[in-house]
Amino acid sequence: MTLSGLLGAVSMILSATVVNVAVPSIMGTFGVDQTVAQWASTAFITTMVASQLMSVWVVSHLGQRVTYAMTLVLFAAGAVVCTWSPNIDTLIAGRIMQGISAGVVQPLVLSTIISVFPMERRAFAVSMYSVGVTLAPSFGPVVGGTILDALTWRHIFLVPMPLAFIAFLLGLSFMPQERKKGRKPPFDWTGLVLVVTFAFCTMSGLANGQRWGWHSNDTLALLVGGLAAGIVFLAHQMRTANPMLDVSLFKDPSYASAMVIAFLFGAGNFATNYAIPVFTQQVQGFTATAAGMVLVPAGIFLFLITPLAGRVNDHVSPRYPITAGVMIFVVAAWLIAKSDVNTAFFVMAMLTVLSRLAIGLVMPAMGAAAIRAVPENKINAGAATYNFVRQLGGAFGTLVFVVITEQRTAYHADAMAATQTSGNPVSREFLAQVGKVLSESGLPDTQQTAGALNFLSKVIHAQATTLGFQDAFIVSAIVFSTAIIPAWILGRTTKTGA
Repeated sequence: MTLSGLLGAVSMILSATVVNVAVPSIMGTFGVDQTVAQWASTAFITTMVASQLMSVWVVSHLGQRVTYAMTLVLFAAGAVVCTWSPNIDTLIAGRIMQGISAGVVQPLVLSTIISVFPMERRAFAVSMYSVGVTLAPSFGPVVGGTILDALTWRHIFLVPMPLAFIAFLLGLSFMPQERKKGRKPPFDWTGLVLVVTFAFCTMSGLANGQRWGWHSNDTLALLVGGLAAGIVFLAHQMRTANPMLDVSLFKDPSYASAMVIAFLFGAGNFATNYAIPVFTQQVQGFTATAAGMVLVPAGIFLFLITPLAGRVNDHVSPRYPITAGVMIFVVAAWLIAKSDVNTAFFVMAMLTVLSRLAIGLVMPAMGAAAIRAVPENKINAGAATYNFVRQLGGAFGTLVFVVITEQRTAYHADAMAATQTSGNPVSREFLAQVGKVLSESGLPDTQQTAGALNFLSKVIHAQATTLGFQDAFIVSAIVFSTAIIPAWILGRTTKTGA
């Protein structure tokens, strides 16, 4: 049962990250910029976030086995749509289909695995789940990069299908088929509409703010509308008899603290999983395969450290592994922010390993602390909410990282372009040297100046892109460091299962 559930979750999470290395190729195919192309990743994460809260209701009506099988079928259908998409809108639609299925499956798998372990071994159970959901993002980019270099970006959506098919067959045999007896609660359609509105408006406003202008009517309308929908959603969940999100769980300080950490953890984890492959391609000139290979050593290390961390977390306060993990992640992100075109492959791989050490320490402790704080009869709701908050952080983290990168790249490009005047001796010398090279290559005199200026423009853009990514990594480090505060609160309010 554990294996079949993990295979399904891994295949879907693999699909969440396998597309990251293809972002530059998608930009070229459809003629869109990074802000639009990243929706191939963000649309998946956003819909996965919204559908997390549907899991409890769907399972209560259909049972684990039927729900598991149906979501895998929907996931496969989305892969087909993505593979043959004629435009970016169709591609995003296919990713939405896959995101819905991934959102329903992850809480189902987590709660099912936890239910077969006794309370004192819940941290180990969470670590088993964590191995799958953290290993897949590490290997997704290298698998996608290999396929991308050998075939096309369209084929990467077929990569998770063999795993999904095996998971489907195993699920039909081993996944339990339990349904709640008695009258089933009605579905909270109002809550679903509100949470989808919140996610769509907020994400769209952030994604388009750089292009439309942050003070434009459209951007402000989306951001304000998303914020209003989020507030109304929370108010509705506190009043309705059958909420999608059990707000009462947050009354427990341990659970509330774990959810703050989960949000920040999701933001840092998903943002770096997205950013590192894109950074190594756009800044360092790595091939798609090499960009993905940067994450492989980290994935192997994470596979080894996570179960060990889960066993340790059954006997120590979550304060210590989470605090240590946060500090390590901050150091890793800060060092990655110092990387540029001259940073060696080995150095990037080791820095990524360091960041994954942090994830291996944080995730089992965070998940186990959250589940320990949940009553036995609310484990499904607690698991769904935990995954919802973590994935919501991931969606925001990825999108905000892209926004910061775009903004800071534009800022640095304008700042450097303003210094390129006829009175700048460095610029004059650079143009003279480039002109000399162009002359020696046989380019006519009338085109040498234009060619030299064009090359200078590309150099400025490349340097600005590097600085933009560096700034975004620094912001990630600063934001993630704030998780130390709820980690300390969590340590004061949580007892271990020993």
